[in-house]
Amino acid sequence: MSHQTYELKAEARERVGKGSARAIRRNGKIPAVIYGDNEAPLSITLPYKEVFLKIHAGGFKTTIATIEVDGKKIKVLPKDYQLDPVRDFLMHVDFLRIGKGTVVTVNVPVHFINDEASPGIKRGGVLNIVRHDVEFTCPATAIPEFIEVDLTGMDIGDSAHISAVKLPAGVTPTITDRDFTIATVAAPAGLKSEESGAAEDEAEDEAEEKEGEGEE
Repeated sequence: MSHQTYELKAEARERVGKGSARAIRRNGKIPAVIYGDNEAPLSITLPYKEVFLKIHAGGFKTTIATIEVDGKKIKVLPKDYQLDPVRDFLMHVDFLRIGKGTVVTVNVPVHFINDEASPGIKRGGVLNIVRHDVEFTCPATAIPEFIEVDLTGMDIGDSAHISAVKLPAGVTPTITDRDFTIATVAAPAGLKSEESGAAEDEAEDEAEEKEGEGEE
């Protein structure tokens, strides 16, 4: 399941626009909007520091939060946020209102387990991560905190695909047309060189054998 939920206190804002947003930021707050669930968008302000810390704590976009506005509590899921491209300063946050049966699309981190049980890694192989996270469609109330890929038995040249991952009920990948790769165990550089050298020696031996046959 997702990270532990949290609550933020907000104030409704009547004025919108760049001038209003700048004034809000000067006062140590951040402009935001709550939308979705067939209701009108609600413009709000939130304490800058609290939201900034939540974003950098991890799991921000996969954790349901409760925002209290004028005494009314609204369940939301953060959908996006904008940072100033120069100063890395938080500019704005978008929240999706969560209602009964709300389904969302989220990116869920991938965790790898049992690397010590991978023959390929024991031999010096390198875990080549193709996807650090995977996009899923799932109920807003059942977002996985992460998915696990078990490396047990994986040798050099083996791949871990999404079909090998046990997913919670209702959680489905957005990519449905193929069994996509999440990671592979690649040969280390030294082993690649040895294999390449062995292949060249074998090719030379074959060439010499063919030359010998021609002379006969």
